[in-house]
Parts: sequence; structure tokens; C-alpha cells
Amino acid sequence: MVLHLSNFHLEGGAGVAATRLHRALLKSGTESRLLVSGLSAEEPGVCGLSSTALQSKLAWARFVGERLYFYPQERDASVRFAFSPAEIGADITNNPWVQEADIIHLHWINFGFLSLDSLDKLFALGKPIVWTLHDMWTFTGGCHYSRGCENFLTHCHYCPYLAKPDAYDISFAQFERKRSIYKKSRMALVSPSQWLDSLVKKAALTGAKKSLSIPNCIDTELFRPFDKLAIRRKLNLPESKKLILFAGANIGDPRKGFTFFRQALEKKGLPTSDIEILVLGKTNPELMASFPVPVHYLGKISDPNAMVEAYNAADMIVVPSLEDNLPNTIMEAMSCGTPALGFATGGIPEMIDHQVNGYIALQGSAQSLAEGIEWILNPENNAELPGKARSKVLQTYSERVVANQYQQLYHALLANE
Repeated sequence: MVLHLSNFHLEGGAGVAATRLHRALLKSGTESRLLVSGLSAEEPGVCGLSSTALQSKLAWARFVGERLYFYPQERDASVRFAFSPAEIGADITNNPWVQEADIIHLHWINFGFLSLDSLDKLFALGKPIVWTLHDMWTFTGGCHYSRGCENFLTHCHYCPYLAKPDAYDISFAQFERKRSIYKKSRMALVSPSQWLDSLVKKAALTGAKKSLSIPNCIDTELFRPFDKLAIRRKLNLPESKKLILFAGANIGDPRKGFTFFRQALEKKGLPTSDIEILVLGKTNPELMASFPVPVHYLGKISDPNAMVEAYNAADMIVVPSLEDNLPNTIMEAMSCGTPALGFATGGIPEMIDHQVNGYIALQGSAQSLAEGIEWILNPENNAELPGKARSKVLQTYSERVVANQYQQLYHALLANE
């Protein structure tokens, strides 16, 4: 039995990705279970640690405790949730599912779910470990994205996330602790993008470990093309306008690149009289009011069917992330036949084939984003984009394709290869 461990169930990109893999493995015949901090909804093979009111309070206390531990050490509020000290977490080694598991498959386990002590005890069980990385935390001294810092290539210290970085700061201590823990297990590190896998292979903590790239998967029967005009009518959206979707769990996060998108819409040459924006996710009135074109706010949607409608209503999606792994939003949009525009960062260029099924803009360039918007919306280019976007997902990210790659990895680990 493969046991997946994830803080989140149906929340956040990493939680959604872990749940989708669990479901894909079940469909493929693999005995799979998913243990999360708290259930988002009842689901076969998924169990939450916080099943009682007391357990929920304990989970919340772990999260708050970890944040309070980091608070006096943070550089400023911009890094508050971008660094995980992993000093507080649950001990799950005696959980029946953990005891029964043949393979422990880690996903995103921060924010008070598992601590470094928790990991140490799990690794000491001697079971094969698979760890799917949804950011850089596994091989850094605590940051989830390094923002240009390369200390993880040698040894983390003088951390730019800290108010008082020094040679033996908490990033140094966490780096040393991880080095000790990782020696205790047969571990395979899986990166959803080749970009992240290349960093895993270079990083001092993980360079000697078995590592490979396997993408996240998606249910292509759920996320599929529908009649655009019918959906626009259902959602009371304009039928003749060019609708651009901008989506994210927290649109105000600077890492999501909202400012570049807004600036792109202000560039000369764009047919802004024909363009309107669809916004999906957490936002605020100031951001909404700053768009130079009309905006339709679809809300923070968790229902997959409503998300499918949003993707199908749009002519394109813009994902101007400055740091990202393998964004679910791009995969979901392309699976619905909606072409994507993104910066040449992280795993995004692996998903979007430039001027084949979408457009890759120069990193940090609003002008290049504007050119991408114009190119995708041009009728001469747009005719074949939806079909090619959908084909890329079917060939690369379908449940069957991804589950098969993980099954091969599991078999190799169990055979001690």
C-alpha cells in the first residue's frame, strides 16, 4: 500500500495535485491512501488527522505555534509564509495507515503538519520514501522559493528571509538537520517539472539522492472543452468580447505577477476595447479597480465543475508567475482547450510550447506579455491553439500516463533497485 502524506486535501496547488495522484493510482489498480491534516470533504481512501473538534484545535495550534516561532525572526511580512522552520508538527508514526504502508509518499507537509522531528521518526521506520516536491523547501534551509539565493547549492546560512541572518542562523540549523535525516532512508525525490528536478540534482542536500521528473496529473474527462457561447450565456458574460482569465489562490501574492499583467493591458496596440478580464481567486477591491478594462469577478471557486466553466468561458489564460513549479491553472486551462500565456520561469516553458499551443513571454516583461496576448487573440493564430493545448495535456498529464510512471518508481523502490 502506498500512503500519501499531505497537509492539505483539496486546497492549494500541492494539496490538489496530491489528491489527483491518489485518485489516478486508485483508478489504475494501485492500493493508495491519503492522510491529510484536515479533510475538505469525505472521499474514499482519504483520512484526516483532525477528525474531532479537539484534533482540529490541536492542528490549528501547531500551525499558529510554527508561525509564532518564525515571526520574531522574519525579515518582514512579505516572507511570513514563505519560510517554514518545521519546528512543530504531529507525530504520526503510530498511525495505523503509516504502520501498514509499504511506501511512504510525502507531498507538501509544512505549516504544522509534520516537523523535522516528525520526518526523522518517519524515516527511521525504514520504509521506502517517495517525496514529490511542490516547491524548493525539501533542499533548502527553510524557504519555499529561494528568490535568487543560491546558498542551497553549498550550505544555507546568511538567509535573506531573516531579520538577522548570520553564519549559524535557523537556515543553517535546518540544513544540518535535514542532512542528518536524509541519510536514514531509501528516498526517491520526484519533481513535477524538469526545472525543479535540475535544482534537486544540483542542491547539496539532495544531489546524491535518486531523483527524477514526473508531472502532476489531471482528470481529462472532467477538465475538457465545452461550448464556449453556451457557458458565457449561463454565466451572464459578454458573448462577443475577448475574455482573458487571471486565476490564483491569492492574486495579491507578488509572486503571481499581477502587476505585470496590469501593465501589459496598458500597452499601446492592444485592442482593449474588445478585451475584458475574468478573475478567479482571492483578491481585493484595489486590485480589481486597477484594471484598465472591464472585470468580471468569478469569486474563489473550489467546485471543479465551476472551474471548468470558467476555463471554457475564457479565450485564454494569463499566468505571469515569477516563480512557479508546474501550475495547476495552466494544466487545467489547456485540458479545457484554453491556450495559456506565461513567463519563461520554472516549469511553465515545459507546459506551454511557444507559439504552438500557447505563448511564452520574456521573464518580467510586461511588453512581452502584451505581445503574447495580442498573438493568442489574433484569429490567424487562434484557430488551432485549443486543439493543440488539449493534445499536450492528453499526451503528457493524463491520469493514466502519470500513474504508470509512479507505479514503475514504486516497483523499483520495493525491489531495492
